[in-house]
Amino acid sequence: MTTGAARGAPVVDIRGAVKRFADLTVLDHCSLTAQEGEILTLLGPSGCGKTTLLRCIAGFLTPDAGEILIDGQDTIPIPVNRRSVGVVFQSYALFPHLTVARNVAYGLRMRGMAASEIDKRVATALATVSLTGFEARYPSQLSGGQQQRVAIARVLVLEPRVLLLDEPFNALDAKLRGTMQMELRQLIKRLGITAIFVTHDQEEALTMSDRIAVMRAGKIEQLGTPEEIFDRPRSAYVADFVGASNFWDGFANGGRVVLPDGQTVTTSLSGEVRVMIRPHNLALRPAAGQSSSWTGLIRFRRHVGALMEYEIELDAEHSLRAVALRDGSVSSLASGDTVSLSLRDPAACIVFPRS
Repeated sequence: MTTGAARGAPVVDIRGAVKRFADLTVLDHCSLTAQEGEILTLLGPSGCGKTTLLRCIAGFLTPDAGEILIDGQDTIPIPVNRRSVGVVFQSYALFPHLTVARNVAYGLRMRGMAASEIDKRVATALATVSLTGFEARYPSQLSGGQQQRVAIARVLVLEPRVLLLDEPFNALDAKLRGTMQMELRQLIKRLGITAIFVTHDQEEALTMSDRIAVMRAGKIEQLGTPEEIFDRPRSAYVADFVGASNFWDGFANGGRVVLPDGQTVTTSLSGEVRVMIRPHNLALRPAAGQSSSWTGLIRFRRHVGALMEYEIELDAEHSLRAVALRDGSVSSLASGDTVSLSLRDPAACIVFPRS
C-alpha cells in the first residue's frame, strides 16, 4: 500500500466541515485528523452527526463548507468511485446470489482488472481475514461473523488508503461482537491501515480505538485517547456518555469541594459545582448501626460478571451507583441493607461547573 502523505502529516484532515439539511445543521464546523495507521472512532448518540461525517469522507454526501483532505489532497471534487476509501456498512451489503469469491472480486471486476490478477488478490484478501476455503460458499451459508469478514475482505481487496466502518458490529450477538472487535483491531493494526470507525457504543469505542472523537449535536465535544476520554472528560456530557458516572452537586470554596464522607476534591472552580464520581471509585461496607455522614439503602443489585453493581438510595432525591468485586467484603450485601459509602480516590473525581 503506497503512502502519499508527507512524513508526519495526517492521512485524513477534516477542516471545518459543515453539513445542513434544510434548516437543520448536522455538522457544525467539525475539524479533526486521522494519522497513519490510526483507528479513530466517531462516538455519539443517534443524530449527533457521526454517520453524516463518515458519509462526507466517503463521498456519499458533500459538505456545504469546509475541507476533507486525504494525503493532503482535497477530496470534495473527487467522485466516490475514485476516492481511495473503502466502506464497510453495518448491513454488510453482500450480494446474496454471488459466492464469497465473487463478492470479494466484484469491485475489481468493475475496474476491469485482469482475471488472473483478480484471483490472486481475492485469495490474498480471504487469507487476510482467515476465510481461505470459503470461496464457493454463499452469504446465506455463513455466520454473522463470517459475513462481516467477507465485507471487510471486499474492501481490503481494493487496497484503500482509508477504511471507513459504519457500526459494523450491530448485526452480531453480544459475545461475537466482543470477539470480532478484537479480531478487527488486530487485523487493522497488522495491515497498518488508517481506519475511521463509527459507533454509539462507548465500550466498543474504548476497545477499538487509538483516539475517540465524542460528538454532540454536530460538534466534536472532545478528542483524545480512550484513557483521556474516560479518566479526564472535559465536560459533564462526555463524563456521562462515556462510562457510568454519578454526579454529586456541591459547593466549591477555597479550591476544594467537601463531600459527605468528609473527603475533599480539589478544583479551580468556585461556587456551585457538580462532582463526577465513577461507580468503581466508591467503597461500600455494611453500616452496622454506626453513624456515618454518607449512608444509603441498597435498592437494587445485579451481577455483572465478576462484579456486583449496586443502586444505593441516599434519600428521596439522591441515589448513587457503585460496583465492587464479588468477594467476601460485599458478597453478603443485599437489597434493603443499609451501607456506608466513601471515596476510594478523591483525585479521580472531576469537578464541573453546575449549569
